[in-house]
Amino acid sequence: MTSKKLVNSVELCADDALAGLVACNPNLQLLQGHRVALRSDLDSLKGRVALLSGGGSGHEPAHAGFIGKGMLTGVIVGSVFASPAVGSILAAIRAVAQAGTAGTLLIVKNYTGDRLNFGFAMEQARAEGISVEMVVIGDDSAFTVLKKAGRRGLCGTVLIHKVAGALAEEGVGLEEIAKRVSLVAKAMGTLGVSLSSCSVPGSKPTFELAADEVELGLGIHGEAGVQRVKMAPAEKIVTLMLDHMTNTSNVSHVPVQSGSSVVLIVNNLGGLSFLELGIIADAAVRLLESRGVKVARALVGTFMSALEMSGVSLTLLLVDDPLLKLIDAETTATAWPHMAKMSVTGRKRTREAPTEPPETPEATAAGGGAAKQMTLVLERVCTTLIGLEEHLNALDRAAGDGDCGITHSRAAKAIQGWVKEGPALASPAQVLSKLSVLLLEKMGGSSGALYGLFLTAAAQALKAKTDLPAWSAAMDAGLEAMQKYGKAAPGDRTMLDSLWAAGQELQAWKKPGASLLPVLTKAVKSAEAAAEATKNMEAGAGRASYISSARLDQPDPGAVAVAAIFRAILEVLQTQGA
Repeated sequence: MTSKKLVNSVELCADDALAGLVACNPNLQLLQGHRVALRSDLDSLKGRVALLSGGGSGHEPAHAGFIGKGMLTGVIVGSVFASPAVGSILAAIRAVAQAGTAGTLLIVKNYTGDRLNFGFAMEQARAEGISVEMVVIGDDSAFTVLKKAGRRGLCGTVLIHKVAGALAEEGVGLEEIAKRVSLVAKAMGTLGVSLSSCSVPGSKPTFELAADEVELGLGIHGEAGVQRVKMAPAEKIVTLMLDHMTNTSNVSHVPVQSGSSVVLIVNNLGGLSFLELGIIADAAVRLLESRGVKVARALVGTFMSALEMSGVSLTLLLVDDPLLKLIDAETTATAWPHMAKMSVTGRKRTREAPTEPPETPEATAAGGGAAKQMTLVLERVCTTLIGLEEHLNALDRAAGDGDCGITHSRAAKAIQGWVKEGPALASPAQVLSKLSVLLLEKMGGSSGALYGLFLTAAAQALKAKTDLPAWSAAMDAGLEAMQKYGKAAPGDRTMLDSLWAAGQELQAWKKPGASLLPVLTKAVKSAEAAAEATKNMEAGAGRASYISSARLDQPDPGAVAVAAIFRAILEVLQTQGA
């Protein structure tokens, strides 16, 4: 089965993609009759060296995203994963030559088709009297034994675009640029790892991976790598990559050692989430620094992709101050990141947290028995929520991301950790205030914010008194805060439905002679009935409100969780004979 792609046609997808980039970037122009993009200010380059690169489509933003002052003059684009046509390469060379440039440097990734087509075009241009040089970049660090074809050209090529572009802006001559970037390329290596293959429009995936496998050392055209390894945490995968790249027994290794200074690229191969990319970047920086390597600059993003491949490549380039100056030089290329011109290593990455205001003494304090009772209640609530994790997740999948159980379990574990520390449970108000902070920090999401609001408001009502009317007033205050900021109302199919039902029953505590357990028992039953009733409601707030009511045939997970919390509280108090 072929993969789904948002294209107009398989045949024209490369043309359409390049046209779209040019349409949105006034600094670029298409070369009529060819799949070529050039700087729109080409005539301003008289007397300077022009830089042309390119290759197959499917590697976006490479290569056209790196056109601009301080980087490439233009690119020649092939079909997806196919080398560009010789005629188009030659047309691009002629175009920049006729604009009065002082020679043209072709920057070519080391693939047979690219070498042949760019090389043939160069020879034809030379025969016409045009000054042209070509550098072939091979930065692949996957192969431990040298292949006849040499190292493949990967994401490190982008750094060559940058260095060559900076040199051209300085007015350096053609032969000197070619010589210097060739030396830079020898101090560079790239290694990729992927969780999936990719598929050319109109075709099936290029290879298959088992659910517990990752591919190490693969190329950027969907070709398989050098090794398949078992799925592991990101840090272990990054360790494996760095070990492979820097192993001196590997003929294609990067000679990085303690004391070295490097530029690091963490490159998204197309389908990796930015969340995963950040985790990998963090691991790469920490692991390099733990080996005594100075990370001078770190580029994180998508620079050279392989369509939708869910993977990442790491590039290491050994640098000194003169080379860093070229890396830092200004460019207008849209795909080059705006990064700080300072070292990553050696910078303070954390700021001390602000001091918290001193706790004000409460008018009411809990005695030993009450403190023990609060501890038992918290423990029972936590074990209940942890036990419901999978059930709440299942209910939540109908309306969203299926993480309601995870967030409640995370909150419960945070509370368990706090209780284990043996805090002094001075008063109900202080306990509720502390719980609100814990949930806001640890639970996350809208649930954490809503619980935090409820508990913060409820705590205020318990500062002066903790009798039954005060607890009923605390419930009222919490509900008011939730409705004010959450914008939900009873009947909207949210956690508020259970809370509201319980709150209505707890109004009885305000009456003279009211008893704790009979009223609480009614409140728990009402909360459970309200939770069950949410399966027949149309969602009016929250993420579920965006889902067709026909698909919402289960109770709201938040309402179920609230009812379970009330049930846990009641059971502890019944056991204690409150």
